[in-house]
Amino acid sequence: MREQLYQLHQVAPDGEYKLNGVFLTHAHIGHYVGIMHFGHEAIGAHGVPVYAMPRMLEYLSSNGPWDQLVRFKNIDLQALQDGEAIELGERLRVTPFLVPHRDEYSETVGYRIDGPNKSAVFIPDIEKWDRWETDIRDIVRSVDYALLDATFFADGELQGRDMSQIGHPFVTESMALFEDMTDEEKSRVIFIHMNHTNPLLIDGSEAQAIVTERGFKFATEGMRLAL
Repeated sequence: MREQLYQLHQVAPDGEYKLNGVFLTHAHIGHYVGIMHFGHEAIGAHGVPVYAMPRMLEYLSSNGPWDQLVRFKNIDLQALQDGEAIELGERLRVTPFLVPHRDEYSETVGYRIDGPNKSAVFIPDIEKWDRWETDIRDIVRSVDYALLDATFFADGELQGRDMSQIGHPFVTESMALFEDMTDEEKSRVIFIHMNHTNPLLIDGSEAQAIVTERGFKFATEGMRLAL
């Protein structure tokens, strides 16, 4: 979070822009613990809007140390509901939607983001695509950018682990599912959320070449998408 806020400051300097909110997807460690840096031991922020679904809100309000952020008013929890859009001014709308995932502490959502000119979908964590009642290909066709779960590139990536017990869609599976889509539709797909074992993180890797040759994209740090 510290590094991300610094990078944000470089692009949108304090005094010219304001952080109008943080949207949480679910209660797995890598997806929410960064808000601790808003606490009084760190930034000492006041009233940062944090948007989350009902179970996630209850989790943050009822469990330490997160409830301290609420009591000290470092964050201001904002309730989301499945399929209900949040208007962030006249030019930006964010809509959460439930997706299947391991929901030990909270529900899990993806987000559709609609700007004045373009739209995006953000799904960093989900079970295999066939576990979802929605056809992800229809979602891809409905937006300009589809930022999709690419935790693992292929089966066998984790040594000593039965990867059939890990729910994420492999990049190889996603590319096969999207194979019959048009080149323009494939170009909307941007793979994100790579585990440290994923060879997509290695510049010049065969995995990067395969994704590019098949017409897809992968996220890189600092990537900016105009809405």
